[in-house]
Amino acid sequence: MPDEQTISFKDMCARFDVTPRTLRYYEYIELLSPKREGRSRFYGPREVARMTLILRGRRFGFSLEEIRQWLSLYEEKGSRQQYESWLALAERQLKVLDEQIAELQAARADLESLRDISKKEMQDMT
Repeated sequence: MPDEQTISFKDMCARFDVTPRTLRYYEYIELLSPKREGRSRFYGPREVARMTLILRGRRFGFSLEEIRQWLSLYEEKGSRQQYESWLALAERQLKVLDEQIAELQAARADLESLRDISKKEMQDMT
């Protein structure tokens, strides 16, 4: 079963810096479907590509369900519909990230202001 294009469970965890629990969970929710030989699992190029997309999607803030649905679109409808879905998800998530950036900038400005006031008060004590 294993060949030069497949990698083991352990190597998959190491390659993507994920825990065995994470990898098993992604299999459980059908994001990944490794080939099995007894108790061993082997991941081919398709699974490696899917894992890359899963981790990228998580980094961008997409839910696992959104990622699962997006990945299944390719198999069900083809790449055009997958791209259309991706564009809609990306637009939505860009707005979410912009809101988070604005909130973080406001929190940073508040903290910086409070720090400056505290510095001044401390200097006034001496």
